[in-house]
Amino acid sequence: MLKLIYQCLTSPRLYKIYGEENRDRMYQPKRLEKLGDKIISTAKTIFNITAYTSPFLCTYIYKRGFFSMEEIVFLSKVFSGIGTLIAFSFIIRAFGRAFNSQYSDFLYALNQRKTDSQLYMDGIRKFDFDFNAWPVTFAMPIRYRKSWTDSIPFHKCSNPDLPIYQRIPVQVLAYIAVNTFAMRLIYPGTLSLIHHLLWTPLLEGRTQLVETYKSQRAKILSADGNAIDTIFTNNRAHANGNILVICCEGNSGFYEIGIMTTPIKAGYSALGWNHPGFAGSTGYPFPQQEENAIEAVIQYAVNVLKFPVENIVLFGWSIGGYTASWAAVNYPDINALVLDATFDDLLPLAQNHMPKSWGVLVKEVVRTYFDLNIGELVTQYNGPIQLIRRTEDEVICLRPGQIQSNCGNDLLIRILESRYKKWFNENGSLKDIITGYVAMTEAQRSTLNQEDLPEINRRALNLIVKHMRDFKSTHCTQLPDVHFASIMKTMHLKN
Repeated sequence: MLKLIYQCLTSPRLYKIYGEENRDRMYQPKRLEKLGDKIISTAKTIFNITAYTSPFLCTYIYKRGFFSMEEIVFLSKVFSGIGTLIAFSFIIRAFGRAFNSQYSDFLYALNQRKTDSQLYMDGIRKFDFDFNAWPVTFAMPIRYRKSWTDSIPFHKCSNPDLPIYQRIPVQVLAYIAVNTFAMRLIYPGTLSLIHHLLWTPLLEGRTQLVETYKSQRAKILSADGNAIDTIFTNNRAHANGNILVICCEGNSGFYEIGIMTTPIKAGYSALGWNHPGFAGSTGYPFPQQEENAIEAVIQYAVNVLKFPVENIVLFGWSIGGYTASWAAVNYPDINALVLDATFDDLLPLAQNHMPKSWGVLVKEVVRTYFDLNIGELVTQYNGPIQLIRRTEDEVICLRPGQIQSNCGNDLLIRILESRYKKWFNENGSLKDIITGYVAMTEAQRSTLNQEDLPEINRRALNLIVKHMRDFKSTHCTQLPDVHFASIMKTMHLKN
């Protein structure tokens, strides 16, 4: 019993036991465990708030003269008391866990010898618990990690036209901005507040995937050592199940509540993953870490799940279009690339949402740290591709309510220019004609009588229809599975 109590001191939190008769029932901790968890979680919250506000707190304490010897002694007693309370909370929580048969069963399954890895994974997948304690299923070889002096971007400037006395302050401000608020503005899903607010929906979404769709969660390690939280739904028993759809979520998207159920309901096998720094995944969503993450996901799909690259479809929504496009370029033999509500370049969107006076700083931040130039990537991919444009998109339109300002339009034109260079070279007006038609909705274009149009206009319309379709919705509405299935069918008929 003493050994069990000792193990329970640092063992992970248990949230749910799958397969219980009452599926809506969460794991019920005993009174001591619940009290200990409450105190520990409250202490963590206070610590996080204190860490974020530490510069202001230290300034206040200094100005009030709290750094005198008497005050230091008093604060030492306060912190000692808090530390004792937290230590006591760990102990009573451990006792509560040790005398809970459900938790003991979970801990026994987690600490089993891994002689049969598949049997071991089947055992722990009956439980939902802290992801940091989840065993690694697949790991990429660790690459050489650059030192800080090698990786600092000050040698690169995205505003080279500025004189050096202006350039250096902009670079320094950009570095500070990225490491304080800029990354969190671009990827709000990294915020602890978002994790806290979405904790229940994330658990409910994960429960639905596991209990309804028999999905299997797994931890994989990317080449930079980040742990990537993934979940796989095997639909091989269905007609379309031999095709695996890898889902790349948006900047506030998680596989638990994101786009993954769309391909699942359409009968495809699906693999979801969370960006570095999102939910259970570790790290930060900088482009290099994002690229390493999607590469690890694909290698896991090929080597562990046994899907050939030719049977993989990359499905990217919003900013997830970057990782999907990068993977398509680096794995050109994939089955297809589907980009939903995606932009061509992050910079115009970032500048559109920030004050004009910040233009130089925004450019430095984006081009140096978050150069998500999807338009440049897709021109390097020659396989089947389909764009989905939201006609009421309020996020990637530079002017709200005006479809002609949708950044997906520019993405389509970049694709067509790269794939049909000969036609664009032969007809100088083709780009202008396509630009005009793209500014119209699909419904408006369908009213045109193509028989009365010149051949070049008909060609322009056919190119648009082949590579893009409209979906009447806002940015965050989930794509219906019927719509996705239709896209897949049409894309393969045309390619």
